[in-house]
Amino acid sequence: MPIKPIIRDLSWLAFNQRVMQEAKDSKVHLYDRLRFLGIFSNNLDEFYRVRVGTLNKMVEIGKGKAKMHLEMHPEKILKEIQHTTVKLQRSFDLCFGEIIRDLGKQHRIFLKNERQLNLEQKEWVQTYFEEKVRTQIVPLMIESMPHAPMLKDRSIYLACLMGNAKNPMLQRYALIQIPEEQTPRFVIMPGSGPETHIIMLEDIIRYNLKYLFAPFGFDRFKSHIIKVTRDAEMDFDSGFHANIIEELEESLKKRTHGKATRFVYDKHIDPQLLEYLINRLDLTDKSNLIPGGRIHNFKAFMSFPKDIFKDLKTRSKPFVHPLLKQPCRIMDVIEKRDVMLHFPYHSFDSIIDLLREAAIDPSVQSIRLTVYRLAKESKVINALLNAVRNGKKVSVIVELKARFDEEANLYWKGVLEEEGVQVYVGLPKMKIHAKICVIKKREFNRTIQYGFISTGNFHESTAQLYGDHLLLTTKPQIITDINKIFDCLEHAHPDLSQIADCKVLITSPKNMRDYFLARIQQEIESTKTNRRMIIKLNSLVDPTLIQALYAAATAGVKIDLIIRGICTAITQQPEFHKKMNAISIVDQYLEHGRIFVFSQGDEPRVYISSADWMVRNLDHRVEVACPIFSTTFSEELRDILKIQLKENVKARVLDNKQRNGYVKREEKEKPYRSQLEIYNYLRAKKYD
Repeated sequence: MPIKPIIRDLSWLAFNQRVMQEAKDSKVHLYDRLRFLGIFSNNLDEFYRVRVGTLNKMVEIGKGKAKMHLEMHPEKILKEIQHTTVKLQRSFDLCFGEIIRDLGKQHRIFLKNERQLNLEQKEWVQTYFEEKVRTQIVPLMIESMPHAPMLKDRSIYLACLMGNAKNPMLQRYALIQIPEEQTPRFVIMPGSGPETHIIMLEDIIRYNLKYLFAPFGFDRFKSHIIKVTRDAEMDFDSGFHANIIEELEESLKKRTHGKATRFVYDKHIDPQLLEYLINRLDLTDKSNLIPGGRIHNFKAFMSFPKDIFKDLKTRSKPFVHPLLKQPCRIMDVIEKRDVMLHFPYHSFDSIIDLLREAAIDPSVQSIRLTVYRLAKESKVINALLNAVRNGKKVSVIVELKARFDEEANLYWKGVLEEEGVQVYVGLPKMKIHAKICVIKKREFNRTIQYGFISTGNFHESTAQLYGDHLLLTTKPQIITDINKIFDCLEHAHPDLSQIADCKVLITSPKNMRDYFLARIQQEIESTKTNRRMIIKLNSLVDPTLIQALYAAATAGVKIDLIIRGICTAITQQPEFHKKMNAISIVDQYLEHGRIFVFSQGDEPRVYISSADWMVRNLDHRVEVACPIFSTTFSEELRDILKIQLKENVKARVLDNKQRNGYVKREEKEKPYRSQLEIYNYLRAKKYD
């Protein structure tokens, strides 16, 4: 009888609870605790925009007609999500209050609201509003509007109840969208001496309501932040490549008008105002009403002012790989030997340097690259533009359906095409998630090709925060396969069966699941006494691969799982001859790399991959996994995994009940924090 899996959405909420644990941990720096609150909030927004929206659709379609990864009872799941989210929100509010108090005690940093200003600050806030904010806002007098306003997804609004002390009958409602994109959310006020006083943009607007509405006879104001989260899951019905851009643009328009999946509000909101908003905005599903604190859109705290913390300057920073220190010709280095980079410990600048070098090297003929997510002011794109200006042939595969980066990628598509880059926009109903590049050079009557394969995006900003691995290589068998993938994807009518013919690289959607099923089966059938697998992923959800892991555990194979996010596998079962050891590490950096280790043969077989073990990655995305041939790199990756498996500070046990208990430390055992240990390990490595 199959083992019933953990429900995917509840496992995701358990992951976000681990993020909350970091925010609540008093040993974590206050700046990072605020950042973790921002990450928690942003994660929850995306969860409601995508997963809750999907579950709502399943309920609408009806029982038995919509199943998504074994979710047989979407109504029940939605109720559990609501219950868990409300509980987490209470914990969130308490945590934020504690952090704000500690900011004042430990760093003399104070977050002021409009009621806590001294005379000098009041004058400054009024002037700031007039000069910077007033022209950015348009109050909506919603009572006089014939139709309810469509509140934008991901935006926050100040809901205002206005009155007059002498005329109780004079009462009106208004909504003001907070202009976060045009004006900083956190404003440092001058003249605070040794203290730092910060006021939030919405509180600047609150203070100035009396000046904004006084001409209309109002002198009493109640105002509270509200926010609507909308269904953001896109549907692409057409199978024709030519229509994909039109469909995407149309879907982006619809996204802003998607059905509300959550309405969050200040729990102290005036009850009359709340009831009016619920009715006026047609928020009929009251199960998605989430009371919260005074502040919403906490993702802004991911960018809380950092320079005001003087003790952050001593933190370890990414360092350039010793073999790639400038000045050097990176292509010359790679031609002599492969190089493996581990972010964010190694600096991503080396990849930018390589692309810039390729852009100006007269011998370079072409560059091919896949793009999934890019930095806002992308140095990768700048290097590619310089390359095409220097006469190189540049082709870029841009995944327009990268969730929540669709608009940005449409923009980059236009920028690249305007300069003469050949842009390919992916496939209908299939995302291109592989992270690959190849640079072709012709010198002294010989052709040399340089490639790289990564577990993460070519994004210089996230490379400072995401733990990923990138292989730089000139190995012909790998380069040939990378080119085969590009040849296929750049074809007018791609036949994805062609990428299944790769000799070395393992690809989805055609053969990745079967390949790793075969590796697991070999482990089961092996006669070795030390049979072992180490699987590191962001998410483990695919039911077929999970059942194979169960079979391996039952057969006595030692299995170590390092899963950052969703894990629907049951890790403790009586029939397992060897209990699965499953942990999740949540720390300063986001664990994003995928690494697989199998103990077959004289040397363990090691792979890096862009793909998680999820149905979407294995069946609905173009992904690449790469075997690591170098003994040095294989050992290096295994050492990193060994360090993580020894983690006893930031590792949580992934048990069947998702309790998120920390790995127990023996009484005399020293604290061992893997991200610090990996930094020290890589910093100390010597290269001949």
